[in-house]
Amino acid sequence: MIEADFVLRHARPLLTLRGAVPRLGAALRELAPLAHGALAARSGRIVWVGNDDDCAGAVAPAASAVTLDAGGAAVLPGFVDPHTHLAFAGDRDDEIRRRLAGATYQEIAAEGGGILRSVQATRAATMEDLAGLLRGRLDEMLLQGTTSAEVKSGYGLGTGAELRSLEAIAHAAARHPITVVPTFLGAHEVPAEHRAGRAEYVRLLVEEMIPEVARRGLARFCDVVCEEHVFSVEESRRILTAARAHGLGLRLHADELAASGGAELAGALCARSADHLVQVSAAGIAALARAGCAATLLPAAAFYLRLGRYAPARAIVDGGAPLALATDGNPGGGLSPSMPFVMTVACFAMGLSLEEAIAASTLNAAYALGLEGEAGSLEAGKRADLVVLRSERLLDLLRVGVPAIRAVVKDGRVVVRDGTRSAA
Repeated sequence: MIEADFVLRHARPLLTLRGAVPRLGAALRELAPLAHGALAARSGRIVWVGNDDDCAGAVAPAASAVTLDAGGAAVLPGFVDPHTHLAFAGDRDDEIRRRLAGATYQEIAAEGGGILRSVQATRAATMEDLAGLLRGRLDEMLLQGTTSAEVKSGYGLGTGAELRSLEAIAHAAARHPITVVPTFLGAHEVPAEHRAGRAEYVRLLVEEMIPEVARRGLARFCDVVCEEHVFSVEESRRILTAARAHGLGLRLHADELAASGGAELAGALCARSADHLVQVSAAGIAALARAGCAATLLPAAAFYLRLGRYAPARAIVDGGAPLALATDGNPGGGLSPSMPFVMTVACFAMGLSLEEAIAASTLNAAYALGLEGEAGSLEAGKRADLVVLRSERLLDLLRVGVPAIRAVVKDGRVVVRDGTRSAA
């Protein structure tokens, strides 16, 4: 008998997503369901997964064990959000309303708005302020079924402010159930004080910020916005090469507003993920596929920014690159903390099937963060992170505004019940 302190019973179905990682091509539709499933965990880790009829004979719950009855509803892995910008202060609500009235993102940025406006507010915030704001945003994500997430810095754009943002991420993560993967994004934009001498800012990133971030162990990844009018391919290569030399994993914002060559660079550097990819070329898709670099798509960002087009999800899947989904949570163009909403846009605007969207929001999203050994599927040895729906209908996840999730379990603890945070 296997000892357990958490047991889930009567899942119909239990989507395990066990098997190959990342899911590629047609395999992205394979969710490895158990029609009548159960699982058990001990000390936050899954120790047994199988048919519900076999659970009583295989698992010995401790006297204090928590048993969660799914009641015949569907259960799936907790969502993984591999791209967010949640470490910020202030808001840009008036800019969003201007966009709704017809202004473009580029016009607002040219007037000093956009990212640089958030930089002003974030630089003025204390570490404690930022950590408190971030915990509230993580709460919103947890209620939507997200159990692991990446959080970037990038609204400091200076050594002191970037380090403070990363310290705030660490402080918030230590006090929240969600597993947080910190990413250094000092190369989010060239700050106003360096616009006349951008080479000096690149030097600061390479020679000062990246070494100090790595020395303090504040980030797992380094990201660069490789876009027209932000950082060129060669500037991005220099920054990311320095990051790799200091032991950081590599990520890129690539090909969102124009075909920048970012995807090709991500492939050449064997980055873990290239994100956005609205304008990615066929050569870029091929480069990602060869390198096994995740193509992390942000359909809610394209929706909120009203870009007029979405990343070519079908071409990416058919081209053999690992496809993941993320919210792009941020103050200007990533307004929803909900992975189910992201899945909805991915299905109805980008042509993914429901099964593909689920795999891209769980197992492949975990791969995009290097968490595939920890999260994204329900298998022995992994974290007991899962979402219990209110019914057996997986399509309820796509019914925007309908509360589809009954419970969220993180590390074998029930942390959300009926739309409310719970202590245990």
